[in-house]
Amino acid sequence: MKALLYHQAGGPEVLNYADVPDPEPGPGDVVVRVEACALNRLDVVQRNGWFQMPGFQYPHIAGMDVAGTVQELGSEVTSVAVGDRVVVDPSLAGVSANSKLSGRGDLYGELGIIGANVDGGYAELCLVPASHVYAVPDSIDIAHAAAFPTCFLTASHALFDVGGLQADETVMIHAAGSGVSTAGIQLAKNAGATVLATAGSDEKCQRALDLGADYALNNRTGDVAAWAREVTEGVGLNMVFDHVGTALFGPSLFALGVHGRLVNCGNSSGDEATIPSLGYLFHSGIKIMGSDPYRPEEFAPVWQRFCDGDFDVVLAQEFALADGAEAQEKMLASDFFGKLILRP
Repeated sequence: MKALLYHQAGGPEVLNYADVPDPEPGPGDVVVRVEACALNRLDVVQRNGWFQMPGFQYPHIAGMDVAGTVQELGSEVTSVAVGDRVVVDPSLAGVSANSKLSGRGDLYGELGIIGANVDGGYAELCLVPASHVYAVPDSIDIAHAAAFPTCFLTASHALFDVGGLQADETVMIHAAGSGVSTAGIQLAKNAGATVLATAGSDEKCQRALDLGADYALNNRTGDVAAWAREVTEGVGLNMVFDHVGTALFGPSLFALGVHGRLVNCGNSSGDEATIPSLGYLFHSGIKIMGSDPYRPEEFAPVWQRFCDGDFDVVLAQEFALADGAEAQEKMLASDFFGKLILRP
């Protein structure tokens, strides 16, 4: 099969579009013919060597968000059939012992993730535990399915399982143009919350409003905390959903009201953050919450909600697999809104 892989850290020049052996399934696995694979920032971060997941090794085939057609079954697989359209849960928590990918389910240690520390969807074929594929209805475009896993599961887990977001609460979501934030905006609105979105350009703010946000602010020109106080008539927010990190950490804290929650699941602007006022933190009962990995049992209900709901899938651009370096450079530049898709 053809794959886009790399053997060392570096710039886009280390990516090599080459022939590699086809994956062979274990008794509990399936081989998926990849029809669409969504990019994530981790793809670029690991390639550059800035950060690499525990268990990462070279050579590496990236691509966590995979959708396609089942091509081959392991000897003990009865839950799916050859030709089924499927989307893949990339987390390897809860994998049965008859899979080649079993034993990598340590949520707080070396958690296996397809495309992060196990070969993923930057290829024509991808090895997946049969327990981790879910049927894609004919009504859903396969690229839309590929845009689902990381974005919607990350956002759902952070907003509801960790943050406990309720109807009639207020939540601010940063980096509105990112895939996880486009999912978060819609999930929060669907749950009955009032959504404030911030982004790095006026164009992205308008697109966030079009997507369902109630309010939007350019966080490079506006005062995030003051704006949140104005929108909430001085009360402050119930929650901030943040995966930006350093750049907006302080303003996010001051945007929160009494007993507000800052839920963080990322560090795209840096890994260090300063609490600008411990007094405000403890006096107001502010909670800072890290959003840990989602559980295997969360995938199916969120996928069903996606299939049944009226969610918009925002696709920024599609690239051929051979042009994956160009796609990754666009990802690094952040000059897009939504998800970037590779088509093997």
